[in-house]
Amino acid sequence: MRWRPRGSSPAATTNGRIWRPIERKIHEPPRHQDTKCHQETVLGAPWCLGVLAARGPVLSAGTFTLDGRAIPFEEGQTILDAAAAAGVDIPHLCHLPGLAPHGSCKLCTVSIGGRLGAACTNRAAAGMTVESETAELNAHRLTLVQMLFVEGNHFCPSCEKSGACRLQETARRLGMTTPHFTHFFPARDLDASHPDVVLERNRCILCELCVRASRDVDGKNVFAIGGRGIRARLIVNSASGRLADTALSANDRAVDVCPTGAILRKRVGFAVPIGRRPYDRHDIALSLPTRRGEGAGGG
Repeated sequence: MRWRPRGSSPAATTNGRIWRPIERKIHEPPRHQDTKCHQETVLGAPWCLGVLAARGPVLSAGTFTLDGRAIPFEEGQTILDAAAAAGVDIPHLCHLPGLAPHGSCKLCTVSIGGRLGAACTNRAAAGMTVESETAELNAHRLTLVQMLFVEGNHFCPSCEKSGACRLQETARRLGMTTPHFTHFFPARDLDASHPDVVLERNRCILCELCVRASRDVDGKNVFAIGGRGIRARLIVNSASGRLADTALSANDRAVDVCPTGAILRKRVGFAVPIGRRPYDRHDIALSLPTRRGEGAGGG
């Protein structure tokens, strides 16, 4: 999802409140790529989940304040990566350590000294004051997530990525229970032509992680974004437009980076039981009542 020019569309509403983030100037300094950032693996998909492995002795360039907490950072490190290294997860969908920052989902928007900016593209600086967990910013994030859910077909209970989906976890974290906007019900093609990988475009949120991973890591340039606005789609770079006619391999990095269930390996669905998935908070059996209305652990 991308910001539109001011005045191009009505402001989105949530809970009777109008949010107009496009009316503020967002300061974004030059982007950079941190190719040395360690990646934590979740079901084969690397994610920066708030705890990054140490990379040896590195001198801190200073500290900045994030929601009242002092966060150390290295020279050239972004606010998002520095926060993650300190164990603080700023909501995001289009960022992955090792890939060039993109700044497209805008979920990581924070207040930097009173100005809005994407935490994944703004570099940390000594003494800066950053706010992330505010009512206004979380209302903005909730609106964006609500829009992502209705722009695609996301049926979490039956999805193979349920419990390991970054979009699902972000919605839960922001308190989303039901969609706020009218569903678009897009008619996007499903591509199951590849022997090992399936592409379900109805779950794609256009984060371009697979585009960047295929181009910058795999060196194959399998994916791209075609169309504009609501007609934007993930496309396949082949003469036929089908995955089967590309050099994509099931072992490619591009197959592992999707934050939703748009790109999946075949024959490995629902491999991890409930309670052990990356975003499961506790065993579901502990929270379900018995037929008599008593807790599962009750007598």
